[in-house]
Amino acid sequence: MLPKVAIVILNWNGKHFLQQFLPSVLSTNYHAFTVYVADNGSTDDSVNFLKEHFQEVK
Repeated sequence: MLPKVAIVILNWNGKHFLQQFLPSVLSTNYHAFTVYVADNGSTDDSVNFLKEHFQEVK
């Protein structure tokens, strides 16, 4: 059994970074992980982008 991993991303107006790297993070062969994004009041629509395109991210 693989150990469970938590990937924690701190975000502030980083929508363009999330668009760039989240697909590769989520396409890994390692499946025992959860991705958490902590948003610090972004004004670039990061939160809505995540809700629309990456429902598996908490």
